[in-house]
Amino acid sequence: MTSEPQPAGPQLAISTVSLLGRPLHEAFPLIAEAGFGGVEVMVTKDPDTQDPGRLRSLARNHGLRIAAIHAPFLLMTRAVWGTDPVGKIYRAIELAEDVEAPLVVVHPPYRWQTPYRRWLGERLPLLSEETGVRVAVENMFPVRVRGRRLATFHAGQDLEDLGAHPDVVLDTSHAAVTGLDLFEALERLGDRLAHVHLSNNAGRGWDSHLPLDLGILPLDRFLDALGSRGFTGAISLELDLRRWVADRDELRRVLERNRRFCLTRPSLAV
Repeated sequence: MTSEPQPAGPQLAISTVSLLGRPLHEAFPLIAEAGFGGVEVMVTKDPDTQDPGRLRSLARNHGLRIAAIHAPFLLMTRAVWGTDPVGKIYRAIELAEDVEAPLVVVHPPYRWQTPYRRWLGERLPLLSEETGVRVAVENMFPVRVRGRRLATFHAGQDLEDLGAHPDVVLDTSHAAVTGLDLFEALERLGDRLAHVHLSNNAGRGWDSHLPLDLGILPLDRFLDALGSRGFTGAISLELDLRRWVADRDELRRVLERNRRFCLTRPSLAV
């Protein structure tokens, strides 16, 4: 890995969660073969995702930069690095520092996580100054309970609440489920927008993380808007590619197609 200056403008990356089911020693070469220059590492039970030496080696061997570390906040990773969300964040910051990743992605508190919510308000604004790593809070979404009604488990998910955090991750599929307008979000978040999780959505009320050229979201115009606003963070593709994950060649073609979708936008740097 090197510390060479990154080009101005948005940086294109892809999350390892898009290749969930393939170990990192298979995911990294696939990502590089598909033409990506950056990768967001989702910390999971896989020891490689938690090992800075292994991550540095994989990144160096395949010519990739690590654009972000996603702390283990998913349901499937709820026991990784313990159950305390603050402890997870500090572990993720340490990992990011070790692999020279500029940003850590975290989830907002559940409604019952009052100490964590207080910590986000009191301590999170100081972390970037203390560590040099940005910690950005991702927008989440209500979930359907038994197929009939929506229930919101996360506290503070409207734009005003999100804007209270110093740095925000805007997930486009999550925004679709919530009914959040992407262009209003760009306008309201301004410089607080640190990172983007890019995927499409089926528009049927659930979080689908579709490939970019499927679904209802105007992602071409959204990418244009990001570029015109001078966004310089990472745009990380976070896609549900499970239907292709068993076929390496087809999976590579899908990755290439989604990368080309982004490259049609002239302001995007890779």
